Amino acid sequence: MDEGNQTNVSHFILLGFPTSAELQLLLFSVFLVAYLLTLMENIIIILVIRANHQLHKPMYFFLGNLSFLEIWYVTVIVPKMLADFMTQDKRISFQGCMAQLYFFVTFVCTEYILLAAMAYDRYLAICNPLRYPSIMSNRFCAQLAASCWVCGLITAAIKLSFIAQLRFCSIDTINHYFCDISPLLNVSCTDSSQAELVDFILALMVIMVPLCIVVTSYICILFTVLKIPSSQGKQKAFSTCSSHLAVVVLFYSTTLFTYARPKAMYAYNSNKLVSVLYTVVVPLLNPLIYCLRNKEVKDALRKAKLGTRSTGERS
Repeated sequence: MDEGNQTNVSHFILLGFPTSAELQLLLFSVFLVAYLLTLMENIIIILVIRANHQLHKPMYFFLGNLSFLEIWYVTVIVPKMLADFMTQDKRISFQGCMAQLYFFVTFVCTEYILLAAMAYDRYLAICNPLRYPSIMSNRFCAQLAASCWVCGLITAAIKLSFIAQLRFCSIDTINHYFCDISPLLNVSCTDSSQAELVDFILALMVIMVPLCIVVTSYICILFTVLKIPSSQGKQKAFSTCSSHLAVVVLFYSTTLFTYARPKAMYAYNSNKLVSVLYTVVVPLLNPLIYCLRNKEVKDALRKAKLGTRSTGERS
């Protein structure tokens, strides 16, 4: 095709989940409940961490950052998806699509790196307990969290700079429920090999480098815990990192399937199902995992509930 005759589209149509009207309404209800629960859970965690001085520790500082991130992470995707369930007009402007893509990639990349920072925190706490307070100071924690966000913003900016230069001509239909990288590369009418290569390399870096940090940290933790003589001591050490490990397994297992592979291996239907897992299900489960498997968080929630109840009785 002659590039001089190409015109870029002004909008895209997100196909989403093409089903009957009754099933669309059911999906709308399910995803709406999941979205509201995710917001409520993460807001509660942030408020409990801020209100309870016993939780003013590096581990919970990072947990608060993770909750804050996931509030925006789901908000970038789910409201537009919910609106599309209730209308026949599933259009999204080109600028809106690029904005959604940029923020989504930012939050995904930031979460990868933040989970690695949380693994490093657990490594220091268990393997170097004497040096832990001096290393994980408030300033260093803030710098570490800020670095996670900066890396996510820069990675997303590099990816978007290549994708935004592509032309999409008359092809404006995306077989997905949000603007993701692979669907956009598939509908481009110009050579997208360079953008695909940059996306693949950055995806591998953002996924594999944090994953190596996580694996190395937990190998060191495992060897350290095995040296603890008492079974009670081993159980206490494992309990401080079991919730984080569960979150890592959930997030990495779903996103790795989608982003650490070339466009040629992309499959529409399987990708949409897996995408639902890491854009809706995983953010819903993460706060529950931390609350159910972390004694300090459960105690803080119990105290907050008792405090609210006693205040209500006095009034």
